[in-house]
Amino acid sequence: MGDRHHHGHGDARPHRHEHRTEHRHRGASPFHRLARLLSPHSHETAGRLDSALESSARGMRALWVSLAVLGVTALAQAVVVAVSGSVALLGDTVHNAADALTAVPLGIAFLLGRRAATRRFTYGYGRAEDLAGIAIVLTIAASAAFTGWTALDRLLDPRPVEHIPVVAVAALVGFAGNEWVARYRIRVGRAIGSAALVADGLHARTDGFTSLAVLLGAGGAALGWRFADPAVGLAITAAIVLVLRDAAREVFRRVMDAVDPALVDRAEQALTRVPGVRGVGELRLRWIGHRLRAEVAVVVDGEATVREAHRVAVDAEHALLHAVPRLTAALVHADPEPAPGTADPHLPLAHHAAR
Repeated sequence: MGDRHHHGHGDARPHRHEHRTEHRHRGASPFHRLARLLSPHSHETAGRLDSALESSARGMRALWVSLAVLGVTALAQAVVVAVSGSVALLGDTVHNAADALTAVPLGIAFLLGRRAATRRFTYGYGRAEDLAGIAIVLTIAASAAFTGWTALDRLLDPRPVEHIPVVAVAALVGFAGNEWVARYRIRVGRAIGSAALVADGLHARTDGFTSLAVLLGAGGAALGWRFADPAVGLAITAAIVLVLRDAAREVFRRVMDAVDPALVDRAEQALTRVPGVRGVGELRLRWIGHRLRAEVAVVVDGEATVREAHRVAVDAEHALLHAVPRLTAALVHADPEPAPGTADPHLPLAHHAAR
């Protein structure tokens, strides 16, 4: 698919020009990546893959790999649960299984995000990823509640733990599996800009903490302290709540269209360096899933022709796509530079803005 440009020229007079343009960059196949090394600023779109689709594919791969690792981890722990009868390890196994299953809504979100925009969903389906992030946060909250309840129940009704060495080994396996998955998900999530995948990685980390609780509890039980397991469980519950706070904050910010202010600064700096741009007006950035969109108004020469203003707007868009990581679309509006004695070209819109 080639570049798409939408133009609105309600008034073609030289002193007033409006330009709206949307441009989608695309990633390259291995062959074209080699070609880009020889011509790094080429923007031919033929034979290229959409970079957003490429990032979704990375997210899907991260989900499948982590699902397999956590599935094997939960299965190994389930065998030990059957042998030892450890209630604490049972809870850890349930957490690991639940964590693996969070890949399902997130995977669905990644698949939906790859669908093309429609006349009903004109921005596409990237918001499904944010909904999946909310589901993951709720899952972390449920894990914290389950862990706290189990710890309190064990505190009120202490029970001996059998086959302590085997339980300790299973706990180590659970921690190792969860921590590996957490690091992998968080790394890929940050690389592709997916808050939901980062939250899912934090969720895996909470389950790793739960595994450590089982290990420490088993150690305390081996020393004859009956309250070791529930005491550590309560401490881990507090740690899970802290992780829940971080995950909820990240997902909440994404749902509320928050962006890193450094990205806004970076975009403004890139625009001011574009020849023909005499000022930067309103600038907005928003995430849709793990993709960024931009909307900006730039000030151009009020005497410029439509074609000249169009060229400046395209150059401004081009600069944004290079300067802002994971930006896949930009909408640029060109405003004429104010001239003494002339009316504000946006005056007809003033009564709408006051509503």
